[in-house]
Amino acid sequence: MKRLLAAAAVLATFTHAAFAGELTLFSDSNFRGQRVTIDRDAASLGDVNFNDRASSAVIRSGTWLLCEHANFGGRCQEFGPGEYRELPGFNDAISSARQVDRGGRGSWRDHDRDDDRGGWRGDNRGDRGDRGDRGDRGGWRGDRGGADVVMFAGQRFEGQQVELSQDVRALSDVGFNDRATSLIIREGRWEFCEHADFRGECVVLGPGRYDVLDRMNNRISSMRRVR
Repeated sequence: MKRLLAAAAVLATFTHAAFAGELTLFSDSNFRGQRVTIDRDAASLGDVNFNDRASSAVIRSGTWLLCEHANFGGRCQEFGPGEYRELPGFNDAISSARQVDRGGRGSWRDHDRDDDRGGWRGDNRGDRGDRGDRGDRGGWRGDRGGADVVMFAGQRFEGQQVELSQDVRALSDVGFNDRATSLIIREGRWEFCEHADFRGECVVLGPGRYDVLDRMNNRISSMRRVR
């Protein structure tokens, strides 16, 4: 009996250790195979010998961003607490992970590097959405209908424009590469990058009207929603 209780205690300890972290990744679907538990940001899953190996996941709490490249690069998707028996589109293709929210139910959402502070990454300036025409609840005061983002070729919302509500890996696909000089964000927080595939210098902006884009003027080549 003592040996049985001891074995049960060891098993309970092992199970608790395996799931004690925020995120547990499994090498096979349906939570089978080898596993690794993560309770902090992992810029490279290769450091724990789990690069491009995850096929299912369990998230006990928080919201996690799982990315196809190290350092949270490439295509990423967001997971909230739950059991994910399979990882459609990400099977054996996850190289980094980080927690982006301490709570919430979450769901799959296609986006990448979330920056809660917002603003220009290069010099840690504040959230430029604050200078826009925003309501008391943080939303844009204007018409909430239509696309989430409207980009203009001219300053002060003039010239040709394009309306977008989805992530765009290359604005050349919609004929607007390196053309935006002002924009309106009606909904959400968006990351705008100088190169395709969300590379190069990027800026995160919230709801508001941006009549001038300063350093990103005529330099935006991709965009994606981060919240």
